[in-house]
Amino acid sequence: MYGIVNQAIQGLVTEQFGEDTWMEVKKRSNIDFNTFLSNESYDDSVTYQLAGATSEVLGISVDQVLEAFGEYWVLKTGQENYGSLLKAGGRSLKEFLVNLPNFHSRVMLMYPNLTPPEFRISHIEDRSLQLHYYSEREGLVGFVRGLIQGLGKMFDTTVETKLLQSRDDGSDHEVFYVEW
Repeated sequence: MYGIVNQAIQGLVTEQFGEDTWMEVKKRSNIDFNTFLSNESYDDSVTYQLAGATSEVLGISVDQVLEAFGEYWVLKTGQENYGSLLKAGGRSLKEFLVNLPNFHSRVMLMYPNLTPPEFRISHIEDRSLQLHYYSEREGLVGFVRGLIQGLGKMFDTTVETKLLQSRDDGSDHEVFYVEW
């Protein structure tokens, strides 16, 4: 993953829990990077180690860490680094989610070595849809849930998600029922 992801984890921890907590996370993760360069690629294990160490230090599940991180990613990192892309994605939560499958193709112009997830949309209704999430990376269901929550806040829309199918149950991808 690119360094911007690890920078965002650092930002989440330091802003919400303080610099001392971040130093403890770094220590427990056995990560010896002093800084992460946003456009540099790091092994995925670095990000997973940081999430696991954050879970240990805060005494919450990795899934809860990833959910908080997903929300932070939209509301802080996304706004600061991809504000115009987020605005171009739609004027409402529904419009943004319907356009989500095209989002990463634009982000890849900035990060050419990105291995992004793929999103597909189905069962579009007035106040709900199904979001299909395909990724080479496993264990990021909480992150996707957090992204959806962050998008809901961005559009000032109460949103609920339910996981309908998962790779943990033998499927080849996750499907989220998203209702607002």
